[in-house]
Amino acid sequence: MNKSITIISAGLSQPSSTRLLADRLGEATARALGDAHVDATITVVELRDLAHEITNTLLTGFAAGDLATAVETVRSADAVIAVTPIFSSSYSGLFKSFFDILEPRTLAGKPVLIAATGGTARHSLALEYAVRPLFAYLQSVVAPTSVFAASEDWGSTGGTHGELAVRITRAAGELAELIEGRPTAPAVDEPVIPFAQQLARLAVSR
Repeated sequence: MNKSITIISAGLSQPSSTRLLADRLGEATARALGDAHVDATITVVELRDLAHEITNTLLTGFAAGDLATAVETVRSADAVIAVTPIFSSSYSGLFKSFFDILEPRTLAGKPVLIAATGGTARHSLALEYAVRPLFAYLQSVVAPTSVFAASEDWGSTGGTHGELAVRITRAAGELAELIEGRPTAPAVDEPVIPFAQQLARLAVSR
């Protein structure tokens, strides 16, 4: 059995601590699946490389080229690992813009692990009051444990030991369990009811 995992990394610099955390989470999830005799294929979507195309799509409503490929990779994945840097106590604009261009229900029912990086641990709560609600709105199945990595978490070991490593292992294990126990449901298009029609129904009900 093979499961596909798409990593979405919204780091802006190269090298990026956001990408480093994303890679650690991907590796840990693959190990957890491997322990259950499940193979994992991991694909990384670097939003930094797609920034101009994302902006164009917001203006035109049409994704093309590499961005269209990235969107399809997310749509067809069995699970997603989404990692953003924290700016002004929330996810980055690039991170949010990518999810804004996805079709409705692209992530509905899909297991998602959320994570973030920031300069100080004071920003860690942004995962719970900003990032988690975003994916709840998108109807994803979000792993209970989120992972935040501050600058001091990396240290000289690169985050391979200590509390950060423990959180990565726990979150990856939770995502692996979601992947094993919840087959990805195909996206279902919901009919869009025109606003005028909704108002007419409301008037009748009164």
